[in-house]
Amino acid sequence: MISGLLGQKLGMTRLWTEDNGFVAVTVVQAGPCKVIQVKTPETDGYSAVQLGFGRKKMRNITKPLLGHLRKHGLINYYPMKIKEFRVENPHEYKPGDEINSSIFQLNELVDVQGTTKGKGFAGVVKRWGFAGGPRTHGQSDRLRAPGSIGSQRPQRVLKGKKMPGHLGAETVTIKNLQILRIDQEKNLLFIKGAIPGNKNSIVVIKKTGKIAKPVAQQVKPEDKKKTK
Repeated sequence: MISGLLGQKLGMTRLWTEDNGFVAVTVVQAGPCKVIQVKTPETDGYSAVQLGFGRKKMRNITKPLLGHLRKHGLINYYPMKIKEFRVENPHEYKPGDEINSSIFQLNELVDVQGTTKGKGFAGVVKRWGFAGGPRTHGQSDRLRAPGSIGSQRPQRVLKGKKMPGHLGAETVTIKNLQILRIDQEKNLLFIKGAIPGNKNSIVVIKKTGKIAKPVAQQVKPEDKKKTK
């Protein structure tokens, strides 16, 4: 079976439980993804499928990618994102096949990878949590400064030193998140907790092969109103 899927983060909500509690979840539209290319050990040295997700306008597609799509018989299909996923039996897939949320199951643990929100240039206090300098005794010019960045030996700034710079816009993976609900008609996954990225950003959902204990039995919002 395929090891993951591309999706789109739609936002966060909560699922109610029978004990009058709730669980915060992130709603992700998992697919449908279309198979673009199948890679086999005979032709490429490994087994994988190349999936496309989303839609773009043709004018936003580069000519090399357009040629790649047409080479595999995909006409009038311009994906927003393309990514490879490992598979055990690549011969079971062919270009044009659609893969949706049915590959996941309830209470399965998944790893979700996304790009964090970009926050522009930031100083060391915001970016790394530095405490800043003293705020009294006339040293007001050192409130949010990083302080000394060098040392006597070696007399240089060491590689990897925490400095001001661009904050966010990094690829981050959150591991072992539990799927609490699946809406296969709309290809929606309700994943426990938060995942990186803005609303409508593209995420990668990877299977871990692990199943977690079910959370307390959930009730629908309309059923909760009836009990009041």
